[in-house]
Amino acid sequence: MKNYSRIDKEVIEDLTLSPDATKSKLSKGRIFHEKEDPYRTCFARDRDRIIHAKSFRRLKHKTQVFLAPDGDHYRTRLTHTLEVMQIALSIAGTLGLNRDLTEAIALGHDLGHTPFGHCGERVLNDIYPGGFVHNEQSLRVVDCLEIRENKAYRGLNLTYEVRDGILNHSGDRKAATPEGQLIYFADRIAYLNHDFDDARRAGLLKDNVLPKEIRLSLGESAGERIDRMIGNLVENSFVNQSLGFSDEVQEATLALRDFMFKNLYLNSHAKTEEGRAEKLMVLLYEYFLDNPNLLPKDYRYEDVHLGVKDYIAGMSDRYAIDCFRRIFLPKFWQEV
Repeated sequence: MKNYSRIDKEVIEDLTLSPDATKSKLSKGRIFHEKEDPYRTCFARDRDRIIHAKSFRRLKHKTQVFLAPDGDHYRTRLTHTLEVMQIALSIAGTLGLNRDLTEAIALGHDLGHTPFGHCGERVLNDIYPGGFVHNEQSLRVVDCLEIRENKAYRGLNLTYEVRDGILNHSGDRKAATPEGQLIYFADRIAYLNHDFDDARRAGLLKDNVLPKEIRLSLGESAGERIDRMIGNLVENSFVNQSLGFSDEVQEATLALRDFMFKNLYLNSHAKTEEGRAEKLMVLLYEYFLDNPNLLPKDYRYEDVHLGVKDYIAGMSDRYAIDCFRRIFLPKFWQEV
């Protein structure tokens, strides 16, 4: 049995990865200097730190689409994260990209998501003076909010490449590495198809309700569409030497996204409880703004709005509900 050191693994990266892949030995490094691990590459260490972070564990109780779904098989923010990771690793392995870096970014990309899914994000964006975007909060989580024992600084002290990928995985931003750019596509492939699958399971959508041109281009089922999108991304990226779908699949993907927003994300029975969740978020925000001394010590900043935003954004759905119950319900009702 051979003992592979970190240096051995860096040599293997040079020999096996694509020339376009990000090599761990060429990382731009960390904010605070650290001695290198003898066995793990810098990106593998980042992956491990994220997996062991409290914010990662909280994802299991954060909404993906359905608030408090009646059933065990609906996605949470954690299962979505794992599905993004698996899609991204499959593509990275085929294209010769750095799998450790890909995995670390995928696992960290949604750490900043609020309780109650996108409705929670909308509330904080409306009420917090600086606005709120989950990918910026994800970076803040790994840079500032996670606390490691016996360290003189806050945060996980991740490498530049992982931090950049987390920040730039959505919207108009473009990551500096191909691995970071890959997470943008893996995230879109995962949430569009898996959210559709959850809606189908809930009886809100059926495969045949998709416009015919989407089904012809991408496939009749969620599984077929995922295979088609992954295969097209791999083939088109190899041919053009740049990550991206073909024009046909890109157009169909945008059409699928528009369909999901119109028929699920913004207008469906899946969202009927969002009004209550939004009011809960507002009431909690206003309460802690008026009572900053009741915030946990780690969130008592000079900027009270920032402390309240960080605290509420980090809550899981059930913790936010429990917090609301403790603050606003009489003790007798709390026991009913």
